[in-house]
Amino acid sequence: QVQLVESGGGLVQAGGSLRLSCTASGGTFRSYTMGWLRTAPGKEREFVAAITWGGTGTYYADSVKGRFTISRDNAKNMVFLQMDSLKPEDTAVYYCVARGREVVTANAYDYRGQGTQVTVSS
Repeated sequence: QVQLVESGGGLVQAGGSLRLSCTASGGTFRSYTMGWLRTAPGKEREFVAAITWGGTGTYYADSVKGRFTISRDNAKNMVFLQMDSLKPEDTAVYYCVARGREVVTANAYDYRGQGTQVTVSS
């Protein structure tokens, strides 16, 4: 069983930056594809980004491509989401997810954290 704990959310003005962190425990971290999903008020859960177990492959939703960067540190069992040029439409609860070396999508993951709120003011 893998436990995921997110941190780093908060309130930021449009155009600003935030860095989300996710710490994993209880499993072999390097065995998992890691990702981030988000759920905005009144909207369905959305895929944001994913990174392969070795960190060589990264994937992004079109809405965040060029603004967000996902990375991981397998030695520390952590995955990060650097969010730059934030927009009000990025406001959502962001969830860290893990899946055993398979593709992560909005509906395909094995473990999910409790989420961290990101609010972008205009």
